[in-house]
Amino acid sequence: MRWKFILGLLTICAVLMSMSYTMLIPFLPMYLIQDLGVVKADVDMWSGAIFAITFLVSGIMAPIWGALADKKSRKLMALRAGFCLAITYFLGGLVTNPWELLGVRFIQGLSAGLWPALLAIISVESPKLKLGFCMGVMQGGMTAGGVLGPLFGGLLADQFGMRMAFFIAAAALFLITLALLFFVKEEPRKPDPNAKPVKIWDFSLCKIPAVKRMLICAGVVQLTILMQQPIMPLYVAELQGSMERIVLISGIVFSVTGISGVLASPIWGILGQNWGYRPVLYLSLLGAGLFGIVQVFPNSLEWFTIWRFVGGLAFAGIFPAINAVLTVSTNANDKGRVFGLSYLAQQLGAVMGPIVGGAMTAYFSYKFIIGMSGFICLPLVLYLFLKRPAKTEGTGTPLV
Repeated sequence: MRWKFILGLLTICAVLMSMSYTMLIPFLPMYLIQDLGVVKADVDMWSGAIFAITFLVSGIMAPIWGALADKKSRKLMALRAGFCLAITYFLGGLVTNPWELLGVRFIQGLSAGLWPALLAIISVESPKLKLGFCMGVMQGGMTAGGVLGPLFGGLLADQFGMRMAFFIAAAALFLITLALLFFVKEEPRKPDPNAKPVKIWDFSLCKIPAVKRMLICAGVVQLTILMQQPIMPLYVAELQGSMERIVLISGIVFSVTGISGVLASPIWGILGQNWGYRPVLYLSLLGAGLFGIVQVFPNSLEWFTIWRFVGGLAFAGIFPAINAVLTVSTNANDKGRVFGLSYLAQQLGAVMGPIVGGAMTAYFSYKFIIGMSGFICLPLVLYLFLKRPAKTEGTGTPLV
């Protein structure tokens, strides 16, 4: 069946896309110090700015790309994003100072939108009864890339330097573009004489209560991730007591949550279709918050890594549930827009996360910041539970 082929292809694309991101981004602080000459005292400031600029610009552009995907072509938007991102990653390996890297990251923000385009394609191609499963598999692919990326990036950096990792990431994105070009078929859209002009900043979907809650959830969760990501290599160095082989070791620590996510994401997707997507979202958020707090208690790198693995099992259910609720809450012609808005919400959280985390380093320890990123999930799940729909039936559809 065609939907199975599309699911497999887009999942492979998600793996490569996530790898290209996670083999680089977690190690930007080390890239700034070791390759671009930034002193350690300034690395938190530069890391925050370089992380935030891409998220800010891509968040602004996401509704535009989403609206154009619905109006013109979802495949075309995916091709645009894949090719442009490949160019920007290649340029990232050529920069010689932090200002140039900041400029490349700005252009990268203009190019973004590949993930929401892939989600829009699979949401239209997948059968309704398999929606939760497809979203879980796609998220599992993203998470698998999150496993392989830090490991591969850490090994590349350890053997050949960080610049080689940028070039390999660019090649991966170019392969994604070729795969989408030759293997994803999109039916030509018939002109609709009654169609309204594309509204670049159309937030009418936010009037749907379920969509509004999911956008808030996506933004806050992304904030918690990015609060701790820029400081994680430095916290790992603090736990092990030295900076020796820090890129490789922090890559392993990053990867364990990905390993647990690969194992858990499809299971969460199936549970969502049987129990309902909202109960699964509440449960996974609660687990992510509690285990996120537990991570601060170990003073050894080994136990910290173990608890990150356990927390990853819970965290893996969050975004498949959010994406499934967004899909069932909107019409087929609005998929590009709603996932564009979701991407905007996540990017706003991603902008605020490094800024908040970087600012907190001036007053609090790395341990406190990591614990706080878990704690924030607890009031969020309470808010979603209290604002849940009055009807008690699940949002999922049982598998047959």
